[in-house]
Amino acid sequence: MRAFSLRTVLALALAAGVALPGQGEEMTQGAAGAFLAARVAASENDFRAAAGWYDRLMEAGNSAPATLEGAVIAHLSLGDVARAAELSRRLVQLGGRSQTAYIALLAEQAGRKDFAGLITDTKAGRSIGRLLDDLVMAWAALGDGRMSDAIAGFDAMATSPGLEAFGLYHKALALASVGDFEGADEILSGRAAGQIALMRRGAIAHAQVLSQLERNADALALLGKAFGAMGADPQIDALRARLTAGEPVPFDIVATPVDGIAEVFYTLATALRGEAEDGYTLIYARAVAYLRPDHAEARLLAAGLLEAMGQHGLAGETYATIAPEDPAYHVAEMGRAETLMADGKVDAALEVLTALTRSHAGVIEVYSALGDTLRRENRFAEAISAYTAAIDLIPAPDQRQWTLFYSRGICNERAGNWPEAEADFRKALELNPDHPQVLNYLGYSFVDRGENLDEALAMIERAVAAQPDAGYIIDSLAWAKFRLGKYAEAVEPMERASLLEPVDPVVTDHLGDVYWAVGRKLEARCQWHRALPFDPEEKDAKRIRRKLEVGLDAVLAEEGAKPLTDVANGGN
Repeated sequence: MRAFSLRTVLALALAAGVALPGQGEEMTQGAAGAFLAARVAASENDFRAAAGWYDRLMEAGNSAPATLEGAVIAHLSLGDVARAAELSRRLVQLGGRSQTAYIALLAEQAGRKDFAGLITDTKAGRSIGRLLDDLVMAWAALGDGRMSDAIAGFDAMATSPGLEAFGLYHKALALASVGDFEGADEILSGRAAGQIALMRRGAIAHAQVLSQLERNADALALLGKAFGAMGADPQIDALRARLTAGEPVPFDIVATPVDGIAEVFYTLATALRGEAEDGYTLIYARAVAYLRPDHAEARLLAAGLLEAMGQHGLAGETYATIAPEDPAYHVAEMGRAETLMADGKVDAALEVLTALTRSHAGVIEVYSALGDTLRRENRFAEAISAYTAAIDLIPAPDQRQWTLFYSRGICNERAGNWPEAEADFRKALELNPDHPQVLNYLGYSFVDRGENLDEALAMIERAVAAQPDAGYIIDSLAWAKFRLGKYAEAVEPMERASLLEPVDPVVTDHLGDVYWAVGRKLEARCQWHRALPFDPEEKDAKRIRRKLEVGLDAVLAEEGAKPLTDVANGGN
């Protein structure tokens, strides 16, 4: 029997079609144009424009089910659940059946604490999908004062193949929300503990439960196992500080049945991400934020989904809804900086990140993000300072920090600080000895400088073994052989690199040099010609044009380099 992942089971459990009567109704020419504009905007994930067009249609009296359905999706995607619910009621009255409309109605009902009505409507056939329906019904029963029915609902889910972890996790949250911390701990420490612990909020919930049981030491051990050492996550660090001080940490992951329903949407949204379409997952995240405005993780999820959908403006607005006092504020601001970069607003992005270095001066990731942004802009000296500030915050670097040294090494190399660059690359390898990117970059740099060629070749061969289909690494291998004078041996890997990176100017230029070295001069000139339209750096383009004029041998002589024959004879 085929085994499915939780995500796959979830997607299958939630899958349902939408049937809308009236889609064939005649429209006026103007209405048809507006409807088409709305559909085009929706297809491009421009939810604000889509909502505007649908609203115009409805203001003009065109409220066919297809129009209402589109408007519900657009408004819900914008986070306007109240408007989406209003339109959903009109859609249902017309006989429309829509999962999205049902989500809006359920969220609005839960927000009003109309648990009895929610239960009645679900029993009457309003279904979003069995998994969500059953979990929400259990929480609604708790909100309606029927704890035994709630537990029975969670238990029924916990016995469903593939869905056990969902039922047990929400049962544990429900028990903890009414003060049964022993029962919650029994579940969170039991057979589904491994899957629940993989969820960030599951680990936090268990730590809070343990604290309520006066087991702060156990809570600290759990957090250490789930999140590693201090310094990586301000929210977790703040929780650890309270636990270390002996404070009883309140259980606030889910305090009410409304919170519980919000957590159902969030649990499924995180499980769906990457499995379902981003637009569908976004609607779940918006429902969470509506039911629980302080749910920063849901807002971050929504913003990230909007980024992935190319809606950088909406993503930035969503990141900006997270308050400065929230532990996730620095994550939101780093995300907002990314949206500004995507919109070409480099200075604004750098202002956001620079401000974070003042407000969150002790957070490594803030300086790392600033360094990454400066590096992308080729502002290497400033990037080096940012990476150094991040590294200085690390008491004892471990494998997790190899990227900081690697990134600073790249900046040092590009800035002409070779001794510092080599030291950074070697430190990165000390922390992560077999990482192919570091092996390749350091090995290629040695080759390009004509230094430590035997060591460089060994490094690159290790990188190739780790990533045999990476064209840029295969190029490094071939180039190392070329610089060692092993021209015939360089041909096959260089041709393979060219197939893997067919429009890379460096690889194409290198292939020309290798062909020249083995006497295939017509083919060499062909490759140099090919390299020029691929936008090489200006210094490389100038050298390529000179090779086309006089050939590689003459260029090497002009540069004072050894002739190819001397290198082949061991005079490298």
